[in-house]
Amino acid sequence: MNEISKKNVAASLYTETSIEDGFFILRFDNETTDYQNSKREINSNFIQFHFCLKGSASLSFNDGTYRLPLKEDMSLLLYNPQRDLPLDITINSNSWVLSVLLPIKKFHGLFSREANYISFLSEENKDRKYYKDGQITPSMAIVLNQLFNFSLHPSVKTLYFKGKCYELLSLYFNRPSNVDVEQCPFLVDEENVSKIKRAKEIIIARMAEPPTLQELSKEIHLPLNRLKEGFKQIYGDSVFSFLYDYKMEVARQLLATGSHNVNEVGLKVGYSTSSHFIAAFKKKYGTTPKKFVMSLSA
Repeated sequence: MNEISKKNVAASLYTETSIEDGFFILRFDNETTDYQNSKREINSNFIQFHFCLKGSASLSFNDGTYRLPLKEDMSLLLYNPQRDLPLDITINSNSWVLSVLLPIKKFHGLFSREANYISFLSEENKDRKYYKDGQITPSMAIVLNQLFNFSLHPSVKTLYFKGKCYELLSLYFNRPSNVDVEQCPFLVDEENVSKIKRAKEIIIARMAEPPTLQELSKEIHLPLNRLKEGFKQIYGDSVFSFLYDYKMEVARQLLATGSHNVNEVGLKVGYSTSSHFIAAFKKKYGTTPKKFVMSLSA
C-alpha cells in the first residue's frame, strides 16, 4: 500500500492511500480554525464517493463556477464518463472528509451480476453522467470512523483498508430499512447516537484534561455500560483508546508545523511531563517526537 501525506497549512492533513491498482482512499482532516483547499486530477474513468464525517465541505467544478455542498453525515457519488472531474475540495474548519476513487471498470466488476440493482450500472445508463447525495447510515459511520481512527501494524494495514473499503461500498449500496438495526441494535435509538457523538465531542474538546468515564456518563445522561457499548459500536474503539489515537494525531500534526517544541505539544495534548508524552508518541508511531521532527526536514 502506497501512502502519501501532504501538509496544507498548520494542522490540516491530506492523506492518500492506494489499496489496489487504481483504487484510492483520500482522507482530509482539517483540525484548524480556517478552511483548507485541496486539488487532485481525476479522469473520466473514475467513479468518486465522498463522505463527510464531521463538519462540512464543498466540491468545486468548472473553475469554481459550480459548487456542491457536502454536509456532516452526508455522502456524494459522482460519475461522468464524458469528461474528467478533477477534485477541487474545500474542507471547512474542524471537518473530516473521506473519499474513495476507483475505475468504473473495476466497479462494474464488483457488481457485474447485480448491475440492474444499481441504476447507473445498467446497460442503458453506463455512458451517462450520474450524481447522487445521501445520508451516511450509522453502520457506514462506524466503518468510516474506523478508517480514520486505527492502530495497526504496517504489515496488515493494506488488508485492513481494503476490507473496510469493500465493506463501506457494500453498506452504501445495501440499504434495506432494517440493515442498521440488524447489525447494531444500539443504534436504533437516535437519541443514544446523539449522546455518543456528544461524548466524543467532549473528550476531544477537553483532551488535555478529559473527564472520567463516570463523569462523562453523567454529563451525557447515558448509563456507563451503554456509553462503553455505544462508543465501541460507533467508533470501533474504547473511549480512551480513541482519545489516545486522537491526541497522538494532533501531536503529530502540531510537531509537523514546526511551531511548537516537544514540551509544548505534550502539554497541549494533556501530558504533564515530556517523558510520558515521548513514551506515548513512540508507542504510537515507533519513533520519538524529536526524531519525527528531524525526519521531516531530512
